[in-house]
Amino acid sequence: MKILFTFFNPSGGMQTLNRVRCQALYDRGVECHLLYTHPGKGQQNIPNIQTYITNNDDEIRGLLTREAFDLIVVCTDIYLAERFRGFGYKGPLVFEVQGLGTLDEAEQVINNFTERIHKLTDALLYPETTHLQTLFKGGFPSISQYCFDNPIDCDQFGYTNYPTKSFPILGWVGRIQTNKNWREFLQIGQRLLAIHPELYLWIFQDDTLFEPEQKESFEHFVAETGISSRLISHSNVPHGQMADYMSIIGDSGGLLCSTSILEGFGYAVAEAMLCRCPVLTTDSDGIRRLVINNHTGKIYTRGQLDEAVNAALSLMHDPALRDRIRMNGEWHIRNNLSSGLYADRFLQMSHQLMSRRSKIERRWS
Repeated sequence: MKILFTFFNPSGGMQTLNRVRCQALYDRGVECHLLYTHPGKGQQNIPNIQTYITNNDDEIRGLLTREAFDLIVVCTDIYLAERFRGFGYKGPLVFEVQGLGTLDEAEQVINNFTERIHKLTDALLYPETTHLQTLFKGGFPSISQYCFDNPIDCDQFGYTNYPTKSFPILGWVGRIQTNKNWREFLQIGQRLLAIHPELYLWIFQDDTLFEPEQKESFEHFVAETGISSRLISHSNVPHGQMADYMSIIGDSGGLLCSTSILEGFGYAVAEAMLCRCPVLTTDSDGIRRLVINNHTGKIYTRGQLDEAVNAALSLMHDPALRDRIRMNGEWHIRNNLSSGLYADRFLQMSHQLMSRRSKIERRWS
């Protein structure tokens, strides 16, 4: 079997998802290729996977003809799916959504795509996230839908013991954009610095992807509050090194703080948990598969800064709670979100779609 996965650019959670699932499926004898229509810094994280970076019609048409993919998964870019059909691809085509920003943004995107989704696709694929389930089940009852958790690389990515830092670290992963809610992270950090002046704030981002007005506001906030001396920004860290950073944050006595408005899944949260880094997060929907409050992490109400700060302090000051959450979090990820489980579910979907498409072709032949 030969499968093509596509997205706009290799960055963030999609870059991680594609890399992990390609490896998991390769272990089951499936050949996977990646197509990104635009370059991105995440290209550095793609080892040993046939990857194409092109938005050229002739090159994409030639790729489809040459490789004869058995299945194509198009994430978000419905216009690329339209091009595939126009280039003559007649095999199963899955339209995937991992996250579309805020709920209003997601609803607008889906409304704009409705006609094309019905016309072009054989199935919908998305993680077990309430707002995505509601959007798709209500709007596309006649299309096959597959909903299962994304995979985590529990074999190659995990905790490593390093010398403990002499200061606690509050970490954050995301782009400087509205949905990631960077301002709330800095506000929480500012309040924690008043209690723990030795604290450092570590931000991990792709500095080539941001909303310009948000970037300007971010820089103004940092300058106005005077926290720049305690703020360290890491850009485009190779994915393998993120496990080291998360392990260091966890051992420092600090934590990862996720402040997103809405998430389809939340790779940063899952990977932090796998590295024994305790997590404090908003209830951003997608994290419900990962964080069980006071068991595998801490959940606070978005916008409630006092609640967030108190939860962070409990993780920093209560050793028994902290240790329990670190161990429970790692166990939860390893036992419920492994890449092997994902491969099982994805292959079941693939075989069903290919069998259905084969029956349709025989009926029309």
